[in-house]
Amino acid sequence: MIGFMEHWALHIGRPPRLLLVDDQPANILALNQLFRAECEVFMATDGEQALRQADQHRPDLILLDVMMDRMDGYEVCQRLKASALTEDIPIIFLTSHRSEADEVRGFQLGAVDFISKPVNPVIVRARVETHLKLKLQGDLLRRAALTDGLTGLANRRHFDEQLQLHWRQCQRDQAPLALILVDVDHFKRYNDHYGHLAGDACLRAVAQALGQGMQRPYDLAARYGGEEFACLLPSTSANGARHVAEQLQRLIEALALPHEASPLSPLITVSQGVAVRVPVADDEPRQLIEEADTLLYRAKLEGRARYCLAV
Repeated sequence: MIGFMEHWALHIGRPPRLLLVDDQPANILALNQLFRAECEVFMATDGEQALRQADQHRPDLILLDVMMDRMDGYEVCQRLKASALTEDIPIIFLTSHRSEADEVRGFQLGAVDFISKPVNPVIVRARVETHLKLKLQGDLLRRAALTDGLTGLANRRHFDEQLQLHWRQCQRDQAPLALILVDVDHFKRYNDHYGHLAGDACLRAVAQALGQGMQRPYDLAARYGGEEFACLLPSTSANGARHVAEQLQRLIEALALPHEASPLSPLITVSQGVAVRVPVADDEPRQLIEEADTLLYRAKLEGRARYCLAV
């Protein structure tokens, strides 16, 4: 009988990600020993490190010690719940000083459970599995609502939501946000020549290649409309965006999809518009889209099968 962790991996395509936070290394090592065979485990020994790990890896669940020096677990929880990027991650508090008042405070801050220390391995595994099951159910429902039915990428609604979310986050962090708009060259001719079923298969192959080009958990490839796609890259500089655009060109070339009707190339190619900006108070996300669209148009005017990046 298939176990829950294998069930998770089948649906999500990877094992669950756990973040273990405790200022006592021995406690972290014991928990790591318990979960490392079935989960991707990340560890932090203080609050600031925990916040960085959560931002970087987007864990599916956090086991968080309450009593830590400098920043306690309550403050860590509060800051995680205040960020749009981490607010939905379930948090289980670990504590050796458990009282009704502590539990009330933790649940008010957004925790989903408490486990007393020293931990019982059977109890910890049962609680973690329970909350991962709940998260999986929610994630699958959200994925169904936010996925493009043809390509399996994020749909336009999901892209719009993520653009707003990352725009606000990059504005707070004063970090660059990059957007790449990708258009399949001469796709109408492809459809006319090969038929719409082949056209759908082509879009699915291109979508898969674009998805492979997203290297970080928070990078997003989406179907923007028709034969146009959008790649959203938070905290990415112009040089980083250029690297991704070049990688996407290589991935599309590696598909080697025939396009006999193209006046440009015997194979499928794409054009890309690459825009990067650090959001400021008076800016709006649509300005990033308009800039990327303008650069995409320039890439087409300059001969297609290339990317244009404003510098």
